[in-house]
Amino acid sequence: MSILVVGSIALDTIQTPTGKRVDALGGSATYFSYAASFFSKVRMVGVVGSDFPKEHVRMLEKRGIDIQGLEIVDGKTFRWSGSYDGDLNKATTHRTDLNVFGAFKPKIPASYKATPYVFLANIDPDLQRDVLRQVRRPKLVIADTMNLWIDIKRDSLVQLLRDVDIMIMNDAEIAQLTGEHNIIRAARKVLSYGPSYIVVKKGSHGAVLIGKSEFFSAPAYPLAELHDPTGAGDTFAGGFVGYLASVKKADRLTLRRAVIYGSVVASYNVEDFSLERLKKTKKADIIKRLKEIKKMVSW
Repeated sequence: MSILVVGSIALDTIQTPTGKRVDALGGSATYFSYAASFFSKVRMVGVVGSDFPKEHVRMLEKRGIDIQGLEIVDGKTFRWSGSYDGDLNKATTHRTDLNVFGAFKPKIPASYKATPYVFLANIDPDLQRDVLRQVRRPKLVIADTMNLWIDIKRDSLVQLLRDVDIMIMNDAEIAQLTGEHNIIRAARKVLSYGPSYIVVKKGSHGAVLIGKSEFFSAPAYPLAELHDPTGAGDTFAGGFVGYLASVKKADRLTLRRAVIYGSVVASYNVEDFSLERLKKTKKADIIKRLKEIKKMVSW
């Protein structure tokens, strides 16, 4: 089944201990779409400026990602600049230039409105709620957020959660939203706002799936070398939602498998800058690591 994703498309300047890239392709919708496209058809909604490189547009089209919802407007594309030092789980932001993304108002094409799976990437929760007003009875709604929106748009985010089936957050974000530093208490509070499940991303420590009567902890795939963790969370979400859409169900066991798929796809993402490693990854590679993780956690 198809997935609708609404989020950012960016050009990132990134410095890590292993190197630097200037104006590398990034953004939440970009990473999510590429990861999800290993499993399902993806329909992308976002905005870029007239300076956005045409080769990136061609790459998305060649990948099979539907970009009818991609707006190209006069102005500059959203840019982010950041670095990672000793702790690759934490980025230091040096500069954020919203540019055309600052005036972004998602317009869902008519052909997208009945898309069964909807992923709301970490944009303003008011915009996320507006997207849900434009679509028609999706089968599953999954959302992400970030610390900025929790800080300045908390009430709107809590209202959004009433209409979300699965929420994806990292451990710092769920603590910020709920005021609880115990992951179980924090998850219970988020579930009380509306979602059936929450997935808590823990960076190099894996991810946790929590429901009203469900708890599943998944490891991250162990890597000796990491080059660029930018977009790992969005890539995880792409693998997670992409798998769910491919099997057309979201029962307890399927959700657990989806978490592992997300973890595996994210493990490839961090092995190079931008999408460079994912471009070399095949579906068979994903299945191989999936089997390896299964062996690691069996006893």
